[in-house]
Amino acid sequence: MKAPARRDRGRRGRIAVFGGTGFLGQRIVRHLLDDGFSVRIASRLPNRAPEPIAGAVTDLESVHADVRDEASIIAAIADVDAVVNAVSLYVERGADTFAALHVQAAGRVASLARSAGIDRLVHLSGIGADPNAQSPYIRSRGEGERAVRAAFPSAIVIRPAVMFGPRDSFVTPLAKLLKRLPIFPLFGRGLTRMQPVYVEDVAGAVTRCLRGDTQSPVLELGGPDIYSYQDLLKLIARHIGRRPVLLPMPFPLWRALAAFAEFLPVPPLTRNQVELMERDTVVSPGMPGLDLLGIHPTPIEGVLDDILA
Repeated sequence: MKAPARRDRGRRGRIAVFGGTGFLGQRIVRHLLDDGFSVRIASRLPNRAPEPIAGAVTDLESVHADVRDEASIIAAIADVDAVVNAVSLYVERGADTFAALHVQAAGRVASLARSAGIDRLVHLSGIGADPNAQSPYIRSRGEGERAVRAAFPSAIVIRPAVMFGPRDSFVTPLAKLLKRLPIFPLFGRGLTRMQPVYVEDVAGAVTRCLRGDTQSPVLELGGPDIYSYQDLLKLIARHIGRRPVLLPMPFPLWRALAAFAEFLPVPPLTRNQVELMERDTVVSPGMPGLDLLGIHPTPIEGVLDDILA
């Protein structure tokens, strides 16, 4: 595979962004361009035009790259100054497993970047990443961080909490369900704690890391407020003018329903998603985060109108 053609490096250098067509990746690309970087989107779907950056031409290019394929990674990172790995997976399908993408591919990108002499790598993980966790998703995130650190010791690992923003897969589907269901089933008693973070704040954090604003090896990014799942539902419901009855449902029942749903071609719920709802996803005490980068976290209330427009 040939390396991409040389382009303007931008005044701050050229960055390869794996997963640059995704929900977070598109925002990372736009923030980098706005900050004077040149960007190469490395994606299995390079022709998926990212709407937030549709106007960029001279400092932006898209190339086909599969993080499971060494040759395409090598081509994608040719002649770049830094790499961002924003590839993520929430539902396993076929060869796209948590182990394949979060662990093996993460280590592969890190190792090849290091071998290419690239001195900056930002790896996107997730709050609660733990190689010893029971949840396959959380365990893969922890194992992925370990693989990245072994291959590229100076990498910066960013662990965002659940992200919100226009076209998200968090607030938007919850609001649609709250509009349709007068009785809304809760995961357990709805007491799981979460600290949602604005996707634009996360993208801004990645950009500042690449500017050299911090050398902290790990950052955990959360919003300004911690909610129980039940309280967050009530907040969204109030915003859309609904007053649903919130019905507690035990987690064993959810796991049974998810096991059945997984037989469907596109399961609406998986056991992995249920397991995630059993764990609090909040920033660990004392961990550096948005404040270290001079970013004031955006409250979810200030963005709900845009999300639900």
